[in-house]
Amino acid sequence: MVDSSTRIAIIGGGMGGLTAAIALTKIAGAQVTVFEQASRLGEVGAGVTLAPNAARVLDRLGVLDGIRAVGAIPDGHGVYLDGLGNLVTDAAWEDSAQRYQNIGMYRPDLIDGLAKHVDPDSIRLGHRLTSVQTVDAGVRVEFENGTEEIFDAVVGADGIHSVVRGAVGQHPEPVYSGYLVYRGVMDASRLPDDWPMISQVWMANRRHFMAYPLQQRRLFNFVAGVPSDRPLHGAWSGPAEVSELAAEFSGEDWDPRLQHFISLIDKTFWWGLFDHDPLTNWSRGPITLLGDAAHTMLPHQGQGVSQAIEDSVALATFLAAADTIADIPEAFRRYTAVRMQRTAILQNGSRRAGAMFDAQYEFQNLTKRDADIRVGRDFRRSAVFDYDAHKVAEEALARFRRVQVA
Repeated sequence: MVDSSTRIAIIGGGMGGLTAAIALTKIAGAQVTVFEQASRLGEVGAGVTLAPNAARVLDRLGVLDGIRAVGAIPDGHGVYLDGLGNLVTDAAWEDSAQRYQNIGMYRPDLIDGLAKHVDPDSIRLGHRLTSVQTVDAGVRVEFENGTEEIFDAVVGADGIHSVVRGAVGQHPEPVYSGYLVYRGVMDASRLPDDWPMISQVWMANRRHFMAYPLQQRRLFNFVAGVPSDRPLHGAWSGPAEVSELAAEFSGEDWDPRLQHFISLIDKTFWWGLFDHDPLTNWSRGPITLLGDAAHTMLPHQGQGVSQAIEDSVALATFLAAADTIADIPEAFRRYTAVRMQRTAILQNGSRRAGAMFDAQYEFQNLTKRDADIRVGRDFRRSAVFDYDAHKVAEEALARFRRVQVA
């Protein structure tokens, strides 16, 4: 059986990598080492949504209560609004059983909350990966600082610019969405006392603006999507002037409440929105991918982090069933087979959601667009939020075993 003598390297100490470390330790019992290129664990100071399907996994791993305690659960359903603030539809942000809800998380808080459940001695900072290679003794990893080590297996949780991805023969070209987002957080005490503690999305003029609470409602996150070719001519992100953001949502076509919100922002930065087409494979031998390294997706369904968390519990479930280290490649193949379709659907769905928000392509007809958003509410709950990644992996494992016996 795979156990604490099985050594697995996780490349990337972000939200996916840390969740994988927790899952592989608790479910598979493996010995994990997390390599992070930065000098300290952390994420850019912005918000992220933990959807009900991710909360279910974190509950299974025994870490949800601590995460939820530093997050923000909204007062109720979110809303989609037109540019002037008129209601298009509400948005259900819980599963059908109403057991798990969307949680607004400040990224540094989520990193800290996950890191508390990982042995600090197993986290190595300042390690930028340069090479991954399968050798007779396992998988050799080499780093820019000269460190070289051999592990039984490697999990690439190293994001859209993944180095590990090349080791499984995948070299996707980044696909620019045509949009950048202005992002950041503000002190919620700046807002009017009656500001709704829910997710709100304004949509008009090929733009959208989303805001929702974080950190027990002490902070408010904002994400504003606007068309731009800027990321094609240099850096993919950088600091921005709030006046740039305000200009994108100025004029009589926009809700004065939204414009007031923007006037309270004191700092923002911009980020180009890139993804890649679904990969044709995630694993090669004892090397596999997880999170953005496997399935970078646009943020419009709020599923990027949640899918990395689903990956983690599925990967640990299949690895726990490996009888020996020699069975790890088969465990990784099974993991890949189960997760690829789910994430490919959500990658494409996130592109589609962005087109809906910004009235592009088939959604230029706003009547049709608004109808689709309304219909999508209940579909999202059943198809996305009710999904139990651990249960699906266990059921798939049982099917694989029956096939082997037959």
